Amino acid sequence: MIIRKGDAPDEAADTAVDAEQPAAVERTLTRVMLDIPYGFARDNGVVMLGEIDGRLKVALREGADPVALLEVRRYLAMPFDVELAPVAQFERYLSDHYAVDGNAAAMASSLNIDGGDLELLASDLPSAEDLLDSADDAPAIRLINGVIAEAARQGVSDIHIEPYETGLVIRMRMDGVLQEKLRMPPNVAPVIVSRIKVMARLDIAERRVPQDGRIGLTIGGKLLDVRVSTLPSRAGERVVLRLLDKENANMDLGLLGMSPRTHKILADALAEPNGIILVTGPTGSGKTTTLYSCLKQLNDGSRNMLTVEDPVEYAIEGVGQTQVNAKVGLTFAAGLRAILRQDPDVVMIGEIRDHETAEIAVQASLTGHLVLSTVHTNDAIGAITRMRDMKIEPFLLASTLRAVVAQRLVRRLCPECREPVQADGSLASLLGFDKGTVVYRPVGCDACNHTGFAGRIGVFEAVRVDETIRRLINDNGDEAIIARHAFLNAPNLGSAARELVRTGQTTAEEAIRISRREAEPAPPETIDG
Repeated sequence: MIIRKGDAPDEAADTAVDAEQPAAVERTLTRVMLDIPYGFARDNGVVMLGEIDGRLKVALREGADPVALLEVRRYLAMPFDVELAPVAQFERYLSDHYAVDGNAAAMASSLNIDGGDLELLASDLPSAEDLLDSADDAPAIRLINGVIAEAARQGVSDIHIEPYETGLVIRMRMDGVLQEKLRMPPNVAPVIVSRIKVMARLDIAERRVPQDGRIGLTIGGKLLDVRVSTLPSRAGERVVLRLLDKENANMDLGLLGMSPRTHKILADALAEPNGIILVTGPTGSGKTTTLYSCLKQLNDGSRNMLTVEDPVEYAIEGVGQTQVNAKVGLTFAAGLRAILRQDPDVVMIGEIRDHETAEIAVQASLTGHLVLSTVHTNDAIGAITRMRDMKIEPFLLASTLRAVVAQRLVRRLCPECREPVQADGSLASLLGFDKGTVVYRPVGCDACNHTGFAGRIGVFEAVRVDETIRRLINDNGDEAIIARHAFLNAPNLGSAARELVRTGQTTAEEAIRISRREAEPAPPETIDG
């Protein structure tokens, strides 16, 4: 249990430092915290918490051997206070303390590897499953570890590694917006890409065709699944890493930000014994998260629940998940046919994108299954038109469709620094507000990394298929007429977004971005019955 490292903190590392020497504590605190090895902290249940009221503080995990504190005392050569932390709290301390804090640029500055080292670097598999526990000093490995760990800490959804003739650019998508984080010389691109391909178990010798892979990582005790996609380009291979936090697989339906009415529509549809429930929206609007939340609500152990996805994003205990593999003929349609022979109660299809899949989904709902899926349309009513376009008979669609939910994601204003302003005439007219209505604008502070925004929030509209809508679908009714009835007493995407502006949760610009198509006037027809 002895802590070892290459360099001691100083010549007095083995001598005690009295409590009457606060200046010495202050001088060495930062270096000491960084020098405590992550592996020792994790294995022995001790972690540095920092300086509190002039005293160094250490957390000890419940159940850990207190003897580890003696080794920490010898290593730090200074007194400290001890906090006994429950296991869950200790894991949070460990993750927060050892997360990489903006060191990627410093790592990049030392990256100076020529082509001769490429083979060695590509064949050097990481020996540790946990990034923070890796002792490999290769600059490329440290750079990739640093970039991924920093992205996970900041809640980044995607990392883009883009080679150009002038250099290698690393950009990260935060709250739906890409931001450049790092720029390096062009000669390091093959090294970085090859290392990522090794981690994802891809063919490093094949640079002419796109490849897809996966990296399973642990960062400070937190499970992270990284989807890797490579694409050949003129200046080299582009790589996109999508970070999937496995803790999000347990998302609760009540935590998605739906209004009470929208939540009730979806919950009532999920209580149906059969039928089709569709979630619609553009790429990156959170459709998969909504579907997984629905699966979690239904996953009570009394149902056989099967999915066919492309790819499987999160593993859910109690749900049988199948991944599409076109290379061996396992398409959505083929997978759906197969799982219907497995006696399912609930079936989730990652996406309905062709007539064959749509037809099997409808037949499955007619034979007593509850089918959940997504389609790519602009709004909830558009999903009905999309299913018609896929040659689904109107009477079948009318009898099987139970509910459609459309959603978007808008950036949430940082509550610490948002600033109230009065909407001017043009802005107020676009939003349908009175002139002078108080709205909020982003400012930027340390809490939000000076972006003015902190995360994203969902905007939803939901349509419950009642008798009137069922009749309109059966009669090939016009989309605008169906929408008029569906949103007679319910918010659509535009009005839901405007309500978020009114309550100061997002900006007027974000609301206008997702509600522009409402400028078209509704037709004058009325609905009978």
